[in-house]
Amino acid sequence: MRIVLIGQAAFGAKTLEALVEKGENVVGAYAPLEKPGGRPDPLKEAAAAKEIPVFQPVTYKDDAVFSQYRELRPDLTILAFVTDIIPMRFFELPSRGAICYHPSILPRHRGASAINWAVIMGDERTGLTIFWPDEGIDTGPILLQKEIDIGPDDTTGSLYFNHLFPMGVDAILESVDLIKRDAAPRIQQDHSKATYEPPCDARVSAIDWQKPAQEIYNLARGCDPQPGAYSYWNKEKVHFYGAKLRLEPNNEPPGTVLGIDEKGIHMAAAGGTLIVGKLRSADTGKVSGAEFAEKKGLKPGSRMA
Repeated sequence: MRIVLIGQAAFGAKTLEALVEKGENVVGAYAPLEKPGGRPDPLKEAAAAKEIPVFQPVTYKDDAVFSQYRELRPDLTILAFVTDIIPMRFFELPSRGAICYHPSILPRHRGASAINWAVIMGDERTGLTIFWPDEGIDTGPILLQKEIDIGPDDTTGSLYFNHLFPMGVDAILESVDLIKRDAAPRIQQDHSKATYEPPCDARVSAIDWQKPAQEIYNLARGCDPQPGAYSYWNKEKVHFYGAKLRLEPNNEPPGTVLGIDEKGIHMAAAGGTLIVGKLRSADTGKVSGAEFAEKKGLKPGSRMA
């Protein structure tokens, strides 16, 4: 079976390597263009190392790009971490169709920041879906799904790197086997249960200190490692990482620094204490709580807004 892989980053690279190691016939890989002066995408490097043709189109809407794709004569196209808009004709051409990895239990958390939102919204479980893409955003029929628990201290980073990344590669291999055996289902999503959230970026990662401590903690975990939940100190944006939560009463206004130690900066919140292990501002980089406090003059009684 002739396979074309469209993807990027470490996940795309690992998927390609796993397919090749299993003896699959990967005939082409599509990766993003590198920025001027930037290093090549890991998928490009992995494909080049295995002498697999690499394509880096500016846009997939170009007829010449599609013609080149058609010349590869794909039986199956795999989307492994794709952020570009891929026209439907790329999915219709392969004789066995196309499949896509998505890090949520669809139809919940459609969109580009599915892991972030599962944590931010306080979900107790998440997982991944391999589905047959169509013209919608994460709306196609489901091939298979895997589920995992979200621990009370999990972050977007821990869920992805410890679970959803390796599980996703294995799920793609499992899906390919099902397709080769003509045993791959196409289960329609229940669109009435769908949720769709916007990208998790600076527009949604600001801390509202009037919210309950648990909600603030969920935001901090869901934005760790990117984009970093943030607050302000002396009108300067400060991002939080490595946060922990102690559910305990305190009488200080939310956002007030209660103490600073080797664990980080202890901050009052409604119904608990948020302990921020590392912080980042424009001029400090990511540093420990104690180092940040020393550099920025933060001390018990200081209040972030």
